[in-house]
Amino acid sequence: MNRAFASKFAMMFCLTLVALFISIYIGSRFFTHIDLMLYGYIVGTIAFIGGFFYRFIAWAERPPAKIILKKGIKLLFRKKTPQTTVEHLATYRFIWNRGIYRWTQHILLGWGCILSCMVTFPLVFGWMYFTMSENGMYTIVAFGFDLMRIKADGFIAYLFYNALNITAFMVIAGVFMALFRRIKNMQARAEQNFVYDFLPLYLLLFVSITGLMLTGSNIFLHGYGHPVITLIHQWSVIITLIYLPFGKLAHIPFRPMSVFAKNYREHYAEQQMKTCKVCEAEFVSTEQSNDVIQVLDANQIHFKMDEGFHLAELCLPCRRKYRMSRFTGIPTHEIKYREANQNAKG
Repeated sequence: MNRAFASKFAMMFCLTLVALFISIYIGSRFFTHIDLMLYGYIVGTIAFIGGFFYRFIAWAERPPAKIILKKGIKLLFRKKTPQTTVEHLATYRFIWNRGIYRWTQHILLGWGCILSCMVTFPLVFGWMYFTMSENGMYTIVAFGFDLMRIKADGFIAYLFYNALNITAFMVIAGVFMALFRRIKNMQARAEQNFVYDFLPLYLLLFVSITGLMLTGSNIFLHGYGHPVITLIHQWSVIITLIYLPFGKLAHIPFRPMSVFAKNYREHYAEQQMKTCKVCEAEFVSTEQSNDVIQVLDANQIHFKMDEGFHLAELCLPCRRKYRMSRFTGIPTHEIKYREANQNAKG
């Protein structure tokens, strides 16, 4: 199989497209429930898949990433994996510690985008569609099977009709919160730039607003301008999908890797901790310290010191002191003192 393709990227991309094609074929009942007006979203999705695989394989080929993936997969069935998955991918608890404002912003943006995808892609690919009987009942069909029957004028049907409108308001609120923070927060203003930090937010905002304009055209303008708005909205989604793997929004599909990383840190920290060669404080797992040394050696980066230890065997405060001593000649690394704040200067 490997010889049939030019690279792993080509093989994975081809197999993914074949799997997507088969799922569309089965889910849409042999292409009988495909809306050809939505073909642009399929093209955008294919471009996104190609870009994602390119980024993922380029990242996974790096020695540190290989270690995280290899050991993370082995630890996937830890007892704490479900809790870690919920905290990192659902509740964003790790952001809660940074403040309720940033947590709310990420909840609105994250879940607004996720729910939008959960509604849009099944409809575009024909995995889910609706049929209506003469008695005013909708039947929700998923992959050719009748999932549930709902009243056409009921509350559940109302939520289905307006699901994308609700998620659009969530994304808009999250974008405005992010923009306000980037304008007011001095640290964010110093670190940000337009293309990397602002452009993704403007793309999400434009997609959400044009999506709401489709609903507004139907309700308030009796469909006036609907074809033009449809094209604008579709192109905005396609451009966003193509850009997504290559910009700041790429952390959305890469986010599940954080579960591997946390499992890696916690599991090996429970086994044995590494003590700093200077202050003798435990700062990281022995396994992680050894992996860092191995990765650096693989890249021909050697931090073996004259004193007989590796720089990776020092905690962050002592490492900073040691580097300062090498530049200044002052033996500050020999002082048995650990800083309370590892981010402190000096």
